[in-house]
Amino acid sequence: MLVETMSPKIAWGPGLHVAAGQRVNVSAYEQYVGRWSRLFVPSVLTAAEVSVGDRVLDVAAGPGEAAAIALDRVGSTGRVVAVDISREMLDAARTRLAGARFRGAVMDGQDLAFRDACFDRVVCQLGLMFFPDPFRGLAEFRRVLRPGGCASIGVISTPERAPVWSVLADALSHYLPDQREQLHLSFGLADAARLERMLGSAGFRDVRVGRERCDTVFESFDEYWRPVEEGIGSMPQAYRALSDDARRAVRREVEKGLSRFQTGRELRMSLETLIAAGRS
Repeated sequence: MLVETMSPKIAWGPGLHVAAGQRVNVSAYEQYVGRWSRLFVPSVLTAAEVSVGDRVLDVAAGPGEAAAIALDRVGSTGRVVAVDISREMLDAARTRLAGARFRGAVMDGQDLAFRDACFDRVVCQLGLMFFPDPFRGLAEFRRVLRPGGCASIGVISTPERAPVWSVLADALSHYLPDQREQLHLSFGLADAARLERMLGSAGFRDVRVGRERCDTVFESFDEYWRPVEEGIGSMPQAYRALSDDARRAVRREVEKGLSRFQTGRELRMSLETLIAAGRS
């Protein structure tokens, strides 16, 4: 196996998923993460008990998948505020969701610029595992919730239950061994017991953690691979930083690793997430 003798420099932007100053290719992000995220968003919002009239904070909102569905649930009397550390991601959300009931702000989820107890619900879908200090983020979620409010967090399960990304992470790590930890951040909160303890330590009560699995079908490996080539997402950025030879080798390795999910040309994939919730 070819290993790059010098690891290339990866221009990780804030939030990791898009390089600073790079326009978000919303279509590529939609195919890479969004197609999965939207399958679980309804359960994340239900776990947070989002309902008509609520003031909802969506942390690490990305291009606004959870915020869009939350807007439908809160109705004309509710509000949704979306924050993301990446200006480029937030700009995509603002473009998509501009309106009187939506506000977006560039903000670090570990240091929320809101007063105490000002939201009814806080949600964070597929973002907390990328925080440098996830516990600090949870403490902030708890701080901005009104008494009796709910927060819910969706995170990716263990690598073997998330092959759509774990096979790629392993392949990239062969060529970027010094970036292995960064490439596997997606699975950093996959321990349900640990996640439950973290919420309790952050001050949440009535904490519960559940598992949910969803499936999807790619028409072909090429359909799965196309958004990786676009470089939107933490692992696609790493892939784009490799040499041409290394990129071809990574593609071959991932295609081989995912072949067990192939029926004809189709790839039939599943993903498990943990959905954790607690009350302030």
